Amino acid sequence: MRFSLIIAAVLLATLPVAGSAQASCSGTTSAAITQCEHTRWQRADAELNRLWRELKPRADAQGTGQALLTQQRRWLQRRDATCEQELGHGGSLDRALYYGCMKDMTVQRNAEFRAMLR
Repeated sequence: MRFSLIIAAVLLATLPVAGSAQASCSGTTSAAITQCEHTRWQRADAELNRLWRELKPRADAQGTGQALLTQQRRWLQRRDATCEQELGHGGSLDRALYYGCMKDMTVQRNAEFRAMLR
């Protein structure tokens, strides 16, 4: 089981990532993979915040700002609860899997925000 997780994490670290969350990952240790996934998530999160700063004022002007804020707060809770399930397995890749989940869900939300901005 643990070996499968290690292989999955190594493969995950080498996959291309959509948008600005992509980063070059060349490490093969648990620490390097974790750091890489953390960096990818930080980039995706920075993009999420940039898109939010553009989207929220538009929604406010259309009278839908409060609904968008409520939706975003629910999404954040769902993302966090979903990704926290990756922790607590006791493996050295728990954090890498957690950050990978956070990144993946954030990249997906970024795509949703971009669609809303069109």
